[in-house]
Amino acid sequence: MRKKSILAATFLGGAALLVSFRPADNERYFEIAKNLDIFATLFKEVNTYYVDEVPPAKLVKTGIDAMLRSLDPYTNYIAEDDIEDFRTMTTGQYGGIGAVVSKRNGKTVVQAAYEGYPAQKAGLLPGDEILNINGVVVDKKSNADVSKLLKGQANSVVKLLVTRYGQEAPVEINITRDKIQVDNVPYYGMLTPEIGYFQLSGFTVDAGKEVRLAVSKLKEQGAKKLIFDIRDNPGGLLNEAVNISNLFVDKGRDIVSTKGKVADWNKTYKALDMPLDTQIPMVVITSNRSASASEIVSGVLQDYDRAVLVGERTFGKGLVQATRPLSYNSQLKVTTAKYYIPSGRCIQEIDYTHRADDGTLGKVPDSLRTAFKTQAGRAVYDGGGVAPDVAVQEREIADITRVLLQKSYLFDYATRYRAQHPSIASARQFKLTDTDYQQFVDYLKGKDINYETETEKALTSLTKKLKAEKHYDDVKTELEATRRKVTTNKANDLTRFKPEIRELLEQEIVSRYYFQKGSIEATFDDDPNILTALAVLGDQSRYTALLRTGTEEAKTRPEAKRNGNGSGSGGR
Repeated sequence: MRKKSILAATFLGGAALLVSFRPADNERYFEIAKNLDIFATLFKEVNTYYVDEVPPAKLVKTGIDAMLRSLDPYTNYIAEDDIEDFRTMTTGQYGGIGAVVSKRNGKTVVQAAYEGYPAQKAGLLPGDEILNINGVVVDKKSNADVSKLLKGQANSVVKLLVTRYGQEAPVEINITRDKIQVDNVPYYGMLTPEIGYFQLSGFTVDAGKEVRLAVSKLKEQGAKKLIFDIRDNPGGLLNEAVNISNLFVDKGRDIVSTKGKVADWNKTYKALDMPLDTQIPMVVITSNRSASASEIVSGVLQDYDRAVLVGERTFGKGLVQATRPLSYNSQLKVTTAKYYIPSGRCIQEIDYTHRADDGTLGKVPDSLRTAFKTQAGRAVYDGGGVAPDVAVQEREIADITRVLLQKSYLFDYATRYRAQHPSIASARQFKLTDTDYQQFVDYLKGKDINYETETEKALTSLTKKLKAEKHYDDVKTELEATRRKVTTNKANDLTRFKPEIRELLEQEIVSRYYFQKGSIEATFDDDPNILTALAVLGDQSRYTALLRTGTEEAKTRPEAKRNGNGSGSGGR
C-alpha cells in the first residue's frame, strides 16, 4: 500500500506546488488540485479492488491519451520507450538498414530498399519475406517489434533469413547497419531543357540545405524555371519552413508569426539570410495532404506572389507544437500557438476548441472566411488551408484498381517481373506492351479480385428498403436487370481501366530497378499536376496574369475533395 500512498502524494504535491507559486490563480489551481486528487484516489481504488490485475503504466497512459485526444490530434504524450521514434521523426536519422518493412497476411515483407543504403547494398529486394532476424522468428511479431529488431548501432551486423521469389531455399543476408538519414528531397531533375523539378517530402533537420542544393544543381543544369512538388508532405520543423521560404523571398521579409497563450513565446520569423533566387519563375504543386510546414512554405510563396500554386487546397493545419520535458524521460508534444503567414491569414480549418454537444468538430464555413490580400492585391482566404491558383483534382481510381493495390497484386507481380527480367529500359522510357499487360491479366486468374461497386451497394440498400416497404415485387424485374448489367460491366473492368492499372503497374516495376527516384520519374508523362505545371510555366502571359491579376482559375475558390487525414507535426 505504501507505493499507492506515494503515488497519491506525488499528484497532490504537484498540485500544491502550482497553488503555492501562483496565488493569483488560486481558484483555477484549486480545481487542478481537486481533480488530481480525484484521479489519484480513483486510480488507487481501481488498482486495489478491480477484479483483475491492472497494469498501472498501461492504465495511466490510456487516461493520458484520452485526455489529450479531447484537445487536438497533435498534442501527444511521448513515453520513454517512444522517444527514439520521435527523434527519428524530427531529425530523419536512425541507426538501421535503410528499408521499409511491413506485415502482410502474417508475413513480414520488404516493401522497399533505399538506394545506396545497407539493405540495398547487401542485396535485400522488395518482395523478400523475412523469416527471422538474428535468429528471432518474426511471424508473430508486430511491425513495431520488427522495426526494433532491425534498428541498432551503426557498424553492428544484423542477420536476416529471407525467402525470395524464384528461389526454393531461404537466403541468409548479413547487413551492416549504418546511420540512416532520410532525405527531405528524394528527387530533383530536369523535366525539359529549361524546367527543373524537385520534390520535398519532409521538414526534418537540414531540409533547407537540401532544397538549396537541389535548386543550385538544377540551375547548373540549365533550369530557368522550377516546379516545386510539396504534395503529401505532412510538415515538420518550423525553422526549416522558414529556411526554405527564405531561399525565394528577399532578406528581411516576414515569413510567419506565431501567437499563443504564453505571450513571451509569440514571435515573428523573418528571412534572415540572402535569398538564393527571387526571380526564377516557379510553380508549387500542393495536395489535400500537404500540411503544416508545407502550408507555411506554399502560403508564403503565394502571399508574396512568388509562385503559382497548382493542385489541391492544402490540409488546413495552422497550429504549432513544442515539446516539453516530463519526468522519467518522457515528453509532451503540445500545441502552443497558431501561425499566421505574411498576408495575415491563419489557415487552420478545424476548430478544436469549440466542440458540439456530441463531441463533433466544426470547420470554418466558406461564408465566414475572411479575405486577405497578397502583395499584388490578389484575394486569398483564411480558415481552410491554402487554395491553389490553378485547381487540379487528383484522379479517383477505379474500384478494381483499388482492390489490386489493397491486395498487393501489383506489388507481387512486380516482384515476379523483376525475377524474370534482369533489366528494363530507363525509368522514363519503360512501358508495358499490350502483351505484357495481358500476361498480368492472366496472372490474376484464380485470384480473389471480388469487390462491390458503389452502384451495387446502392442497389442492395434500395432492395432492403423496398422489401421493408412491401414494394419490391413491383420493381423486382427492373432491379435485377440493372444488377445483371452492372455485374457484366464489372467483369470487363480490367480492360476498361487498363490505362490507369498499367500506369501504376509500370511505376511499381520501375521501382524494382531504379528505386525511389525511378518510381518518381515514371509518373512524369501522365501526372496531371505536373502536366498542368508545365503548361503554366510554358505560357509566360498566363503565368504573369495568375500572379498579377488573379485571372483564370485564380478568381475561383476551388473546394478540392478532402479525403486525406493530414497529420502534419509542423512547427516542432
